[in-house]
Amino acid sequence: MSLGEFLQGARESAGLSIDQLAERTSIRAGLLREIERNNFSHCGGDTYARGHLRNIAPIISVDPQTLIDLYNKEHSSEVRKIHDMLVENNVTRIPTERKSISWKSLAIASVVVLAAVAVGQIIISNSKTTVTSNSVSVATPSSTPSGEASPTTSPTQESGADPSIIGELTLSISASRGSSNIDVVVGGESLYKGPLFQGETKSFQAPDSISIYLSNAGDLDLTLNGEKIAPLGERNEEIRKTFRSK
Repeated sequence: MSLGEFLQGARESAGLSIDQLAERTSIRAGLLREIERNNFSHCGGDTYARGHLRNIAPIISVDPQTLIDLYNKEHSSEVRKIHDMLVENNVTRIPTERKSISWKSLAIASVVVLAAVAVGQIIISNSKTTVTSNSVSVATPSSTPSGEASPTTSPTQESGADPSIIGELTLSISASRGSSNIDVVVGGESLYKGPLFQGETKSFQAPDSISIYLSNAGDLDLTLNGEKIAPLGERNEEIRKTFRSK
């Protein structure tokens, strides 16, 4: 039962009409009808509403505090504010729970990010190491032939000396069918180490022996003391050979 219904029942039990109650309380009949409909919006606020209830209570033989308690429970804005504050205090527990969940999520995300960074650094480090080693291995062979290609061939080719006077062995190497790297050693010293391009011929002389290295024996023709000898190997086959005087 609402407060308005309670007031209406008490008035009727007291044998009073709305107009009679209005006359005895000096409250407008229209406002009393609204109050009995449980509508206190036109009373002018909680203070005036409680004052009207205190005036009505003795006329209808009701304890004023009973009416005030019912009003506070159903209509008082002050009681509602207190209630809202209590609800807000209870709700504050929710952000605490969310904060703890958020902290766990952040911790997991941090671990994942750190792991990804560590893996990335390992991959980058390995790739740098591979590139460095490859560049060194490629640079070494290219620099060696070019640095040693020129010093020894021109004296032999330009001298035009008679083999029978300078030495007992004369070896000519011709790149007839393809290019090759060669290394010619006499007396423990390299006379020439480098590329012999297709169409080129180089000649070497020695008193006792000549040692050679050929990276592509099948594409080269060799002449020893004016006599052509058979190819020492197949195409792209590496051959090491020493020729000695008889």
